[in-house]
Amino acid sequence: MDNLEYHLLGNHLLENGFSLLFGAYYFQDEKLYRQAKKVLGNELREQVMGDGAHFELSPMYHQILLHRLLDCIKLSQSNSWKSEELLSLFKKNAIRMLSWLEIVTYSNGNIPMVNDSAYGIAPSSVSLFNYARSLGIKWEKGKMSSSGYRKFEKSGFEVFMDVGNIGPDYQPGHAHSDTFNFELYVDQQPILVDTGISTYEKNELRQKERETSAHNTVKIGNREQTQVWGGFRVGKRAKVVELEERDGYIKASHNGYYPTLHEREFRIEDSGFKIIDRIKNQKEHAVAHFHFHPSISNIEQERDSIILQTEGIVLFFKGEGIKVSNQPCHIAEGFNIRKNAIKIEVSFNQTLETTIRKVNR
Repeated sequence: MDNLEYHLLGNHLLENGFSLLFGAYYFQDEKLYRQAKKVLGNELREQVMGDGAHFELSPMYHQILLHRLLDCIKLSQSNSWKSEELLSLFKKNAIRMLSWLEIVTYSNGNIPMVNDSAYGIAPSSVSLFNYARSLGIKWEKGKMSSSGYRKFEKSGFEVFMDVGNIGPDYQPGHAHSDTFNFELYVDQQPILVDTGISTYEKNELRQKERETSAHNTVKIGNREQTQVWGGFRVGKRAKVVELEERDGYIKASHNGYYPTLHEREFRIEDSGFKIIDRIKNQKEHAVAHFHFHPSISNIEQERDSIILQTEGIVLFFKGEGIKVSNQPCHIAEGFNIRKNAIKIEVSFNQTLETTIRKVNR
């Protein structure tokens, strides 16, 4: 108990609490139990946000910690020693975390690869839902709010968006420079995706995977929205200064390029999905980045449009002084697994309107 990770906090300390609880049950040790109870009570209250998200805002870590929490419920239910004392705390938080996970999970079972998330590390959402049901836990699909994430679902489009702040403020080690980033799935197929992470080494690759241009958002000049550095460090960070939303519509602004402001508008309609970027007080060139999933290779460009022939999808770009180009990139599909892919870069002045629609193949 002398090595609890109070110097790191976050998921590290919560994992310490889970381990202490298992040790306490195994040895029926009152001292271990009291410490576990203290850590878990404080950290679950601190780390599970109002909408049920884990506060480090990584769907992967959310899955890992939910799995640990379900294990604690099973431990409590399977043992007569201290069986009821923490069970209600565990179930209350598990229900909230399950509700959030259900809404962020795509219909094909994938999770968004935002912030520090990677495939092949955490239990899948489906396995977690099945595990929870086997423990007699019931929940309803949640609604995202305090996490800053939002999701549209309509006409086969699933759009996951980030319109929140970097978090948590005091431990943003798993955060990226990705304000107003989004992912797009169409008919259960990933189309536009986050580039993910392939390493935790403190090297150039780790740095690039956290920077603005590795995400589906806008970079202005050579500046970063949020200053990520040192592998797990964050300095100056973008803050969302305006947020307006209603059904199928979100508009938000951030000050990461102050005094320039980036405003992004998301709309979902029966005919497709639209993004409108506005740069206020623009002094440097702006570039919007769009990263395609590695499975998408048949890409055609016609003037200011991108056609995905195989998928039957078209991206239309409209704005002043726009220039559309495609570039090679890499998408991480797990640690030390990087796949070749294509990204679109659209440079523009002041305003860019992007419309994404299905077309007949």
